[in-house]
Amino acid sequence: MDRRPFDTGRSPVSAPAIGICRLPHGADLPLPAYATQGAAGADIRAALTEALTLAPGTRALVPTGLSFEIPAGYEVQVRPRSGLAAKHGVTILNTPGTIDSDYRGEVKIILVNLSEEPFTVARGDRIAQIVIAPVVQAEFGERQSLAVSDRGEGGFGSTGTG
Repeated sequence: MDRRPFDTGRSPVSAPAIGICRLPHGADLPLPAYATQGAAGADIRAALTEALTLAPGTRALVPTGLSFEIPAGYEVQVRPRSGLAAKHGVTILNTPGTIDSDYRGEVKIILVNLSEEPFTVARGDRIAQIVIAPVVQAEFGERQSLAVSDRGEGGFGSTGTG
């Protein structure tokens, strides 16, 4: 039996077009890019003018030198890169971060060093990944009571840990 994955070479869903404006301090850096054909996240880079050293337990807002024009009905999620977290203890706060379709300012990444060693970020380092996702806006309605469910108010481990 042939177990090779079916691959048309195209994304299974239509890809939204994201407009990108390079800011002066990011003009020479690569645009966000997918590392592999199957990657869900595109790597985004640090647009620092000089290297930044994060001491253990500290955080910094790192510029990317990019602004996005995201189509209505979509968001861009900012997520950590697993290698930075696993190898260096460096991750992102407020994750996943959301860039709304109507935001036009510079994208900045909140890096935090959770390790016991200083970590240096250099210009052009891949510091995060971005994932494009559809947005659904709900209609919120106040009620005096909620429908009964089997779970009820159980939370924070109430369904078990195994």
